[in-house]
Amino acid sequence: MSYAAAAAKGPQQTVEEKRAPPQPQITPTESTSTSSLIDVDTPSVHTVSSDFSSQPVQTETQRARLEREAEIAEGKAREVFDKLVDDEKKAAAKARKGIRSLEANEDNPVVIGNAIAVVALSAGLGFGAYRKYAAGELTWKVAGAWAGVVGLFVAADYYLSSYLLKNRYPAKK
Repeated sequence: MSYAAAAAKGPQQTVEEKRAPPQPQITPTESTSTSSLIDVDTPSVHTVSSDFSSQPVQTETQRARLEREAEIAEGKAREVFDKLVDDEKKAAAKARKGIRSLEANEDNPVVIGNAIAVVALSAGLGFGAYRKYAAGELTWKVAGAWAGVVGLFVAADYYLSSYLLKNRYPAKK
């Protein structure tokens, strides 16, 4: 059964019910005067130029936000720059200390032996790697094996040099 059929079976509306309810009336709280009208000469009304949408900064809020972001970026850049300058000074001091230590120990047999070992090992590895490369036998497996050999040599040299520098040939400061 449809709604129209169900409504037709029920009681009929009176003339009073068929009319729409009256609209609520607005009661004015202010006296009607021209003081509530907007004056177009006041600074609250702004006009914009025709190129407004193509401007990079369109509002005061946007300009303020961009200025704040620029200040923050400048502050971060200053922090990074200061940190880099400090790190550079520390690295330079460490390098000067290492050079002074090397100059002070240039006649130490352990330092001389290590320098000779590094040069000999580098030359031997370079020549051997070139021969393997030229023969087409240089693979990652061969390179890894020799890297392991170099690692063992470095570890042995470190402990032997530490022992000799502490007990037999102390380093000068």
